[in-house]
Amino acid sequence: MSIEIETEVEIKLDFDYTELITAVINEALAYVECPYEASVNVLLTDKEAIREMNRQYREIDRSTDVLSFPMVDYEIPADFSRLEEDPDAYFDPDSGELLLGDIVISMETMSAQAREYGHTEKRELAFLVAHSMLHLSGYDHMEDGEREIMEEKQEAILRRLHLTREEQRICQCDAVDK
Repeated sequence: MSIEIETEVEIKLDFDYTELITAVINEALAYVECPYEASVNVLLTDKEAIREMNRQYREIDRSTDVLSFPMVDYEIPADFSRLEEDPDAYFDPDSGELLLGDIVISMETMSAQAREYGHTEKRELAFLVAHSMLHLSGYDHMEDGEREIMEEKQEAILRRLHLTREEQRICQCDAVDK
């Protein structure tokens, strides 16, 4: 498993974000039953940089919280069965790992959303990584049915890591009471 985490901004969090990102990626891969060792790149950046990427790659000139750049074209989400038919397209020739794709997260937006939704930055960052990992696994949310499936899967991944909204609110209250 190769997880590369790059930062373009100063990170000021009260938890080990690299450990969290790694745990969420691993849990998401286990959840979708990925049969391969995989490679994922994560870039932590600011609102302006993600806005530029959004404009460049999606022709949407506004900032967003997370962008996903999948390297695999799935016919069915999380169906890894046909990838070995074209190994040059999907696997790193040196490591043999599945080249899953890239995740870009605006840390400013992540922090603002955590405050807005009333939960921790840890939970919000985990949510964005889980969301993006589902995109890298072929899921989307362009239609209501797809959105509901994706939301259910995101929450399942976070529940397995004890990072649900309820658990994070309880943790925040406990910390304040001490």
